[in-house]
Amino acid sequence: MTALAQPALPPRAQRQPLSRWLGMACLSTVIVLAGCATPMDARKDAQYQSYGNAASRPTVRPVRSVSSFSDSLMCMDQMLREANITTTLVTSKLIPDASQRVPVATKEMIITALSQMSRLSNAFRYVDYEVDIARQDTVQNLTTILLNNNQIQLQRPSLYISGAVAFVDQNVLSNRFDAGTSASRLETGYSRDRNVTVVGLELHLGDFRSRTLIPGMDSANEVIIGTGGQGLDVAGRIGDYGLQFNVGRDYAQGTGAAIRTLVELAMIELVGKWARVPYWQCLTLEQNHPDFQRQLRDWYDEGGDKVHQGLVRRSLVAKGYLPGGEATPPVNSLAFRRALARFQADNRMVVTGTVNFPTYERVLRDFVALDANGQLTRYGWMSQDPAPVQPLDDPDLPIPSSGLAYGARTPARTIDLQIENVLLGRTVFEVGEQVFLSATVSQASHMACYLSDSAGNVMRLIPNPIATQAVVPGNQAVRIPDWMSPNPGFVLATTAPGQEGVLCTATGEDVTAKLPTPLQGAALRPMPEFKGLDAVAKAYVDAVGADAVSLGRVNWTVGPRRPAPAPAPAPAAQAPAAPAR
Repeated sequence: MTALAQPALPPRAQRQPLSRWLGMACLSTVIVLAGCATPMDARKDAQYQSYGNAASRPTVRPVRSVSSFSDSLMCMDQMLREANITTTLVTSKLIPDASQRVPVATKEMIITALSQMSRLSNAFRYVDYEVDIARQDTVQNLTTILLNNNQIQLQRPSLYISGAVAFVDQNVLSNRFDAGTSASRLETGYSRDRNVTVVGLELHLGDFRSRTLIPGMDSANEVIIGTGGQGLDVAGRIGDYGLQFNVGRDYAQGTGAAIRTLVELAMIELVGKWARVPYWQCLTLEQNHPDFQRQLRDWYDEGGDKVHQGLVRRSLVAKGYLPGGEATPPVNSLAFRRALARFQADNRMVVTGTVNFPTYERVLRDFVALDANGQLTRYGWMSQDPAPVQPLDDPDLPIPSSGLAYGARTPARTIDLQIENVLLGRTVFEVGEQVFLSATVSQASHMACYLSDSAGNVMRLIPNPIATQAVVPGNQAVRIPDWMSPNPGFVLATTAPGQEGVLCTATGEDVTAKLPTPLQGAALRPMPEFKGLDAVAKAYVDAVGADAVSLGRVNWTVGPRRPAPAPAPAPAAQAPAAPAR
């Protein structure tokens, strides 16, 4: 058998497919260029454009800005309240950053920290006044006009805060690693780098009257923030074609969160030193551990939705937001979502009505601790004994009404009512003196307060025509009367010797229609049908039940006015000296 060679194609036949392909490519290019030169009709993109409103919205819910010292600020607030610190006016200078590497609003963070330490204690009021013309806004312009016309009174602050971002040392530590391989058809590369930056903040407390910095009232702290990344590059060739790709993972700890942490720590130190309270007790909380939130996030990711919902559901029962036993609603019910929303509002979170990580963190943060080595350990829900109890996985299981596995049920809501006059623990007043009170409820509630004078006459103080809103937020002090308001509506002045007092009631809903008719009347008017606060408390209990109302009461003693001291006798007139001779 003889092999016959295939006859060679003529040169034109060999070039015909290539020339045809080039011709089609050129024609396609001309068509595309012509199409790009023609204006598009926006009306034909209406369907595509209709997705713009939905696409422009963020996909992640906003959360409250929480730092390592958020719980410490609340602790300081309670400590200042217990120390009976009077309201102090404070202002602040601009907090500059000479390095120009930390573009954050440090002054606003100071205002927020002071506000969070004053929710219960009313310890600080910030005087907001701007002298820089470039920074003045509508409020500042109106303030200036009213000040010039003597129509507004600007109170002088007692303290001011001064300081600066002292330094930003970038890349004080830097670690890099690069490696790669090369072959005729495959190339690879790997890189990793880590960097450490140190940020320092210094704040001082000054006396506004003398414009001098108070010795010892200073805070100088620094924090470390890190960045890191790693990447993998691969490039290869198969025949005449090449392929390449790269994968990278990076992280960068933000300077904003770092500055907030430094600001809150500095304000706790300055306020604690100025008020002379043991502020270090609030800095030793386990929530200040730097790995606290990260560890809770790991636990959150390990569990499923049912575990998270079960933990939150049991916490709501323990805190009195939901009933226990068979009456506990399931997690997918409207009652559960409403109770969860109230819990989130009372704990200063963004209200969503859903079990998210911030809610899980707030529920669980009271049930973790540090071990002997200073590391976080998982306690879970604690029983009466120290042994840890793991939560049940099924959130719809009935919860015993007598108490949870991790402790006895706390009251649904509590009222903290105390006297806010200057002297600590004062309960005795003279006739004609003014009394200042503050009331705080543990949960958002409908609150009403009643006054009983030395003769037993009773009248309702709040709500009244000035303060008409009966719903008060949880964990926020209500001043009685509002001594920071130019029109408080009433004042509490002692009238006659004897025993006086104030009773406040808190309920989960408006119970006015269930009360006796005299208690439904107008405020700030005597109610002759009731004598003494005990009668008012009994009327509430009889109307709504003892479990549906919480009571808070404070009493003080009124004594007669002490006579004014007699004026000192005028010095005897001296005879004029004889003229010198």
